[in-house]
Amino acid sequence: MLTIWGRTNSINVQKVLWCCAELGLAYRRIDAGGAHGVTKTPDYLAMNPNALVPTIDDDGLVLWESNVIVRYLAAKHGQGVLYPADLRERAEADRWMDWQVTTLWAGLRPLFLGYVRTAPEQRDAAAMAAAQRSSEQALAILDRHLKDRAYVAGERFTMGDIPAGISVYRWYALPLERPDFPHVKRWYDRLAERPAFRTHVMQPLS
Repeated sequence: MLTIWGRTNSINVQKVLWCCAELGLAYRRIDAGGAHGVTKTPDYLAMNPNALVPTIDDDGLVLWESNVIVRYLAAKHGQGVLYPADLRERAEADRWMDWQVTTLWAGLRPLFLGYVRTAPEQRDAAAMAAAQRSSEQALAILDRHLKDRAYVAGERFTMGDIPAGISVYRWYALPLERPDFPHVKRWYDRLAERPAFRTHVMQPLS
């Protein structure tokens, strides 16, 4: 059986859990990371030397890096569904998965950490303002992209929507004054209709 190590409130673990739910996969999950510890133990480090979550073991194949895990599971169990059969559609999904890591979450993460993980008196107002600007710039890119399509790779939901969708949930959950991104909001509302998204992503931030 597929085994997943990771805490359910981790953005990267949520990618994998949401993917599994969309694919209808059975799995065993072991709490790890954050308050659960585990990630610094010798056994865990032998699987994942980065001491981060998630890590999976799929019948002896051990993988870490959340987007790689999502791609692997989608390719194995969701050919033509989450994992597009068309090469161009798959390239679009891949591109937006990587963009989430390099651009969207890179900008949004300091804002998330500032509001959720840092006491108000310890927050760096200048850094958080810069993070909000970076986040808005990234979301403006996504908004323009979504102007004439339902999902990031085209007209249907794919693995490409998973990383960005989880990040955008955090954007809307933070106590911010937000500019209007109508195409992002339309796409986000469509994601929020999915039972797997509501179960694994729409949780209190912590």
